[in-house]
Formats: sequence, C-alpha cells, structure tokens
Amino acid sequence: MADDKNSEKGGDDSAKGSMVTKILLFGVLPLMTVIVLVVGTLFFAGVLSGGGAKGTDTAAADGDGEYDDEGDHGDGEEEGDGEILPAIYLPIDPAFVVNFASQGKARFLQVTVEVMTRDPLMSDQINLHMPVIRNNLMLLFSSQSYDGVSTLEGKEGLREEALEVVQQILEEETGDPGIEAVYFTSFVMQ
Repeated sequence: MADDKNSEKGGDDSAKGSMVTKILLFGVLPLMTVIVLVVGTLFFAGVLSGGGAKGTDTAAADGDGEYDDEGDHGDGEEEGDGEILPAIYLPIDPAFVVNFASQGKARFLQVTVEVMTRDPLMSDQINLHMPVIRNNLMLLFSSQSYDGVSTLEGKEGLREEALEVVQQILEEETGDPGIEAVYFTSFVMQ
C-alpha cells in the first residue's frame, strides 16, 4: 500500500513536470524567440538607438557629421530616403499697409504675408534679415497700382514678385534662396 501511494505521488510529479515542460516549450520559448527577433530587427534597421543601418554607412563624415557621398549633404531639402521635409510657414509680421494713388483717390492696401520653407534652419535666417525683407516688400507693394492688383491675375503676379524679392535677399545674404513660396493670408484694398 505504501508502494501505491509513492507511485501515485511520482505519477503526479511527472505529470506536473511534463506540463511545465510543455508550457515552456510551446508557450514561453516561441514568445521569447519572437521578441528577440523583433528587437534585433529594429536595432539593426536603426529604429532603436545605436542601430546598425544608420551607423553602417561607410562614407566619411565631414566635421558637421554630414556624409560626403550619395547626395546626403544635409541641405535641409530631403531626409534620408529622399523623403521631403514638412513645410514650415513663417509669418512676416506685422501686416504691410501701403497707400498708392489711383485716379486722384488715396487707396490703401493691407497685406499679411507668410513664407514657406522646408529648412528648419532658414527660420533664423529669415528673422535675421527681416528688416531688409520688410523694406523690399514694402517698396514692392507700394509701387503697385490699384487696377493692377484688383484682379486675381494681378494678385498672383504680385505674389510671384514677392517670392522673387525674398529669395533674392536670402540668396545674397546666405547663398540659399531658402523659401519655396510666399502666401498672402490677408489682402485688403480700400
């Protein structure tokens, strides 16, 4: 009878051991394998810090950490895989208010201007050269005629001229035209 009790206990122990082994083999081990594979893939893809793909580039970096080959010069126009950077809109505040003569009447134009760039560093350059930008835009706006800017084509032409004015200033001062577009967010004539 004592042998029966021992054999029953031994049977339970082996069943419990067998159950633990099955859980480890079929539950935990595959889960751990998947986790290791996912983390390893993310690490070598460069998604996790210190990853391989960004660090495996064999090009020699210059003093700024920018790479010399494959066209990646850090010019702010594109990110890694040719992805275009998001647009950054910068207001030219305060709004411009100019007057011009039209058939003997005093006319006023109020224009709110914003510029668009994709280079995050260009924001500082635009702010640095804001006095020249505002001066040249003021001269441009005040040289317009009422009839010339009262049509859609006239407003579009003025917008294109304003873009050229700002790009010219930035090109002269920084060597980069810096902005892609000028937008009039408010345009009031009276």
